Amino acid sequence: MLATGLNLDDAPSYRKVRRKKLSIPEEKLIEALQQKDRGAMSALYQMYSDSLLKVISTIVVMDEVAQDLLQETFIRIWKSFGQYDPRKGRLYTWMARLARNISIDYLRSSNHKYDSVNDDLEQHAHHLETRFSTSYNPEIIGVKDMTKILNPEQQSVLDLIYFKGYTHVQAAEELNITLGILRSRLHSSISLLRKNFT
Repeated sequence: MLATGLNLDDAPSYRKVRRKKLSIPEEKLIEALQQKDRGAMSALYQMYSDSLLKVISTIVVMDEVAQDLLQETFIRIWKSFGQYDPRKGRLYTWMARLARNISIDYLRSSNHKYDSVNDDLEQHAHHLETRFSTSYNPEIIGVKDMTKILNPEQQSVLDLIYFKGYTHVQAAEELNITLGILRSRLHSSISLLRKNFT
């Protein structure tokens, strides 16, 4: 139930038919969001997620990353909604600016630069393993022992990605953290290992 008196359950086919867009007057939606109404956030997502994904996708072309950034955008909207001032512009304009800034920040981050390198290395490792039917056991050559200098959070990220073969998305879900946090931990882990063992 929106704080404004709108009940999403009564909205025509809101949960059943995705194609039929929910339409709530902007001022009522803003009022409900200012009161931290979770139903309003759900309505906001339903009304604007496709448009904001288009904004993000024009900057970040990888679908999986764009989807992650969309989620991050809505989290940021929820947390910082108190900063939105309706007198300075429309709600969509403010949200689109947030989505754009988050996407640009991602591209500027060092995580983005290392993603393509890591993905490439993972593909080559898989190809070699398949071709030569080898099983990679890092404990034999002592690699896993080297990770003991890392904190438990960093160790768990490395363990899932490099020793258990999880993708970045799977590892983030397993650890219940955002993709950005996972990549930051991965980057700091690799940097620390390089510093100590090169």
